[in-house]
Amino acid sequence: MDKLWMRKKEELFREYETSKHGLSGEEGEKRLEKYGENKLREGKRKGLVQVFFEQFADLLVVILIVAAIISALTGGMEGTIVIITVLILNAILGTVQHFKAEKSLESLKAMSAPNARVIRDGEKMEVPAVKLVPGDILLLEAGDVAAADGRILENHSLQVSESALTGESENVNKSADLIEEEELPLGDRLNMVFSGSLISYGRAVVLVTATGMETEIGKIANLMESAQEKTTPLQRSLDDFSKKLSFVILAICVIVFGLGVWRGQAIADALMFAVALAVAAIPEALSSIVTIGLAIGTQKMARENAIIKNLRAVESLGCVSVICSDKTGTLTQNKMTVQKVFTLGGTTDADDVDSDKKQHRELIVTGVLCNDGAISGDAKIGDPTETALLSFCRKTGGHEADIRGEYPRLSELPFDSDRKLMSTLHQLDEKILMMTKGAPDVLLSRCNNIVENETVREITQKDLDRIIAENQDFSSQGLRVLAFGKKEIGEQRRLILEDERDLTFIGLIAMMDPPRLESASAVADCLRAGIRPVMITGDHKVTASAIAKEIGILQEGDRAVVGAELEHISDEELRDMVKEISVYARVSPEHKIRIVRAWQENGCIAAMTGDGVNDAPALKQADIGIAMGITGTEVSKDAAAMILTDDNFATIVKAVGNGRNVYANIKNSIQFLLSGNLAGIITVLFTSLLGLPLPFTAVQLLFINLLTDSLPALAVNMEKPTGDLLNDKPRNPKESILTRDFVNRLVLQGGLISVVTIIAFYVGLGENPGLASTMAFATLCLARLFHGFNCRGTRSIFRLPNNPYSYGAFAIGGILLMAVLLLSGLHQLFDIDDALTVTHILQIVGLAFVPTLIIQLERLARGR
Repeated sequence: MDKLWMRKKEELFREYETSKHGLSGEEGEKRLEKYGENKLREGKRKGLVQVFFEQFADLLVVILIVAAIISALTGGMEGTIVIITVLILNAILGTVQHFKAEKSLESLKAMSAPNARVIRDGEKMEVPAVKLVPGDILLLEAGDVAAADGRILENHSLQVSESALTGESENVNKSADLIEEEELPLGDRLNMVFSGSLISYGRAVVLVTATGMETEIGKIANLMESAQEKTTPLQRSLDDFSKKLSFVILAICVIVFGLGVWRGQAIADALMFAVALAVAAIPEALSSIVTIGLAIGTQKMARENAIIKNLRAVESLGCVSVICSDKTGTLTQNKMTVQKVFTLGGTTDADDVDSDKKQHRELIVTGVLCNDGAISGDAKIGDPTETALLSFCRKTGGHEADIRGEYPRLSELPFDSDRKLMSTLHQLDEKILMMTKGAPDVLLSRCNNIVENETVREITQKDLDRIIAENQDFSSQGLRVLAFGKKEIGEQRRLILEDERDLTFIGLIAMMDPPRLESASAVADCLRAGIRPVMITGDHKVTASAIAKEIGILQEGDRAVVGAELEHISDEELRDMVKEISVYARVSPEHKIRIVRAWQENGCIAAMTGDGVNDAPALKQADIGIAMGITGTEVSKDAAAMILTDDNFATIVKAVGNGRNVYANIKNSIQFLLSGNLAGIITVLFTSLLGLPLPFTAVQLLFINLLTDSLPALAVNMEKPTGDLLNDKPRNPKESILTRDFVNRLVLQGGLISVVTIIAFYVGLGENPGLASTMAFATLCLARLFHGFNCRGTRSIFRLPNNPYSYGAFAIGGILLMAVLLLSGLHQLFDIDDALTVTHILQIVGLAFVPTLIIQLERLARGR
């Protein structure tokens, strides 16, 4: 049944075949068979074994496995053991990462209430919440969690916290009245309650209209299933790079094997050549180095209040071009604060209010007395607008406990969403006074007097026009306005509704959730970094636009739209107009996903922040989902890739800078690994084409790739940023790692290292093939250790920030190499020739240093 908010009770009873006496027990069981249990379905999940073996579904990994098998068949068991060990460790790491990821549906299920009070067979009873069915009559009261969606039949001052669903921080005052509007956002359906919402005040009788996956939470669960997690730009680049590298390696291996066989070489020897080449070409440590580089970035961000759940999200931050941010708590302080007050004496900023002035004092006292809120230490208890009034009292030098102690409450008329008023009775200065607060339009309609210059006189049309104009001005600034009045009651007695007439107007208090102090500068940093900030909120358009203008998100020429407008816009139209819109208000979960997708279809990397259940699908859809650590629901945290422990937009901007630095370091690490591997490939190809002996054994190449190479690559990941990274525009996510400049550097640097390696090979070959292999291995290994300093950046090492890790990596790598060369016990394991002398070692050191010397001199000559 559509548009339930517009239906009369009788019509609803007919449609759902029920009554105020509820369903019979028998009918409840029948409907349970028809509709199913009131719970969210769970998607099928991959098993541990399946996930583990999926880690091997990579062409580079397959090539290494084949190389390991060939090595084993030809007697090289040491190489086989090392290769298989590395592959298993990488698979375990990937499996652990997978099972740390998705728990979103479990969190959604945890939001459901375990039991529910219903009327069945005309009697009140408690049933398991999973047994609720459409047509049940549900009883709700303060403290309950709504167990299903429903239409309110009877309302008794019901207030509901729907922040997790709609993003609104304030409690919603519910009503049982019909709403005559065809299109109505979720947050404005005041005669409906939704599964998972917390009942914060009052009670109600509700007709259950939807259960399980048909509820609004169920729809969100469906959206989360349909929302596809995006592969990061780094993943796409590495996948593309791996495929290209795999085909190149396979082609060269086939050529080398063919050449060997054509020259009459034994098939086993030709295969060993091919294995050596594959091992030389494949950067075995690449996966681990990238993962560790991302982990280092993660640790740094954690120290700056950004917890990264998905490691690869670290790098994605570096090419974010759009940040879709929630308003409440992220851009704002998430605490309602009094901004302005109005009395007939004029409008005053909250900071300038003087409690010694009677007109201001009376307004402050009324705000404290006609108030059910409380402040205990740092905790604010009650409605945010009421606790804001108490904080305002303290700010002006008073204390609510003193005022309430001096003027105790004698009677009250609680707030009611239909009346939109609250009144309390007190004795002040020997007078029995009723204090009233409420919506300005309602309270003004009940006023016939006004306070001016400490005296009471009859209110005039001119007064009313002035107050209405002031209220409209406050509202246009996104301020929430409360009006205050009083009335003298002749005696102490119980208040009745008729007392709320013939009031005396005291004044207006305007409040708002103010922007965080750092929000404006963070937005400015975004714009400087080429990132478009966009506000997406469940709040009202006027409030959202006012905040967005103040902090710089809504600029000249930008548009602000509400969710209802998006209903009439197709996905194609939204994609074309999304760049014009900076503020989205009163939006639903479906709208948020559409907005994120529209940006993604424009080729942008989109980050999305949120804290509620309603944000979870969009958080999952976004390239980077960012949840709030303080105010965020478990559902939003599970769906996100990053969690802000301080709920601060400025932290996102810092994380973007870190992400850019992480990518730069990872790319430099990859350059280091590939340029060294290229040197090995060129050397093997050179000796193969000339029919020379094998320059390296597989175990020697694995020693270089896994031990001595890994350390400098890790050190490169520890590099600090050079310059202000936020001055650069976001990286093009489609840009391959293998850019022209990158490839040119690889070829130049790899070529230089291969030249000195081949020279060392020939020096050793003058004595015997075993020594030639040993000298080539040692020179390549040491040259790559020196090369670690070149790959710290594109500048000379004398113009880079100090990085002690690079010196430590060189020292440890050098010690490991010398241990292999000098300790005779290791010679057999690593195929080291016993003819190696101190002279040979000095030749190795001299040759290995030459490429680094040339590269550094070239950079100094170019002034870098």
